[in-house]
Amino acid sequence: MAPHILLLGGHGKVAQLLTPMLLQRSWTVTSLIRNPEQSDAILNLGKSKPGELNVLVRSLEEVKSDEDAKSVLEEVKPDWVIWSAGAGGKGGASRTFATDRDAARHFISSSLSTPSIKKFMMISYLGSRRNKPSWWSDAEWSASQQTIQGGLKNYFEAKVDADEYLAAMAHKREQSGDKTFQAICLRPGGLTDEPAGKVQLGKTVGGGKVSRASVAEVAAALTERDDTRGWYDLLDGDEDVATAVERVAEERVDCIEGEDLDAIYNRAT
Repeated sequence: MAPHILLLGGHGKVAQLLTPMLLQRSWTVTSLIRNPEQSDAILNLGKSKPGELNVLVRSLEEVKSDEDAKSVLEEVKPDWVIWSAGAGGKGGASRTFATDRDAARHFISSSLSTPSIKKFMMISYLGSRRNKPSWWSDAEWSASQQTIQGGLKNYFEAKVDADEYLAAMAHKREQSGDKTFQAICLRPGGLTDEPAGKVQLGKTVGGGKVSRASVAEVAAALTERDDTRGWYDLLDGDEDVATAVERVAEERVDCIEGEDLDAIYNRAT
């Protein structure tokens, strides 16, 4: 049976590129958007696609509890959830934390406590980590830290909190006996509007650009498999998407390597 996907942040640029890719696989997509005036634009993405597309109008800023998120999940009844939402730096720190951290956490908690939901993908960003990865140079790490301190501090704190919480809750679910659940954190570099192309996926260099179209292609390909889980960094590169996804799955790449896993996992206790 075709999966039903709840796509949170459905009017975002990456989400609008991703939606027809999911529908092309004959999957059902419910796209959650904030503004009802965006409905027609979203529905147009489903034209001539074999999958079924629904639109749900809700404001993620109004998701103040796990119960609020749960009510959306109970209405949609998805098999998989993809988070492609964010405040986009608009509205200051309060809006960033309300959406990118708090609402994300509520959907993570509610999704991972729902046995029928088997996958949760978080679309995050490359710099969302607390420790220098061994495959980055000192200069790359320094540049990443300077970028955070240069104006992305609130965004960083919100995103890394959500990413760590997803990892913690996925570990908790695995420890409870569910070895099949997939928590996927896709972490692109600086986003461009270039056409989709070849990529670096997994343990990439510590900075660079990637097209939104490539992000969408990789997101769809990672979600399609049953053996992808963990953190995957993503940049433009020289590997075909299908080859890159196959490689990171076979090699069990997880870019959470180097983070304080005990501290992260304790967040779910």
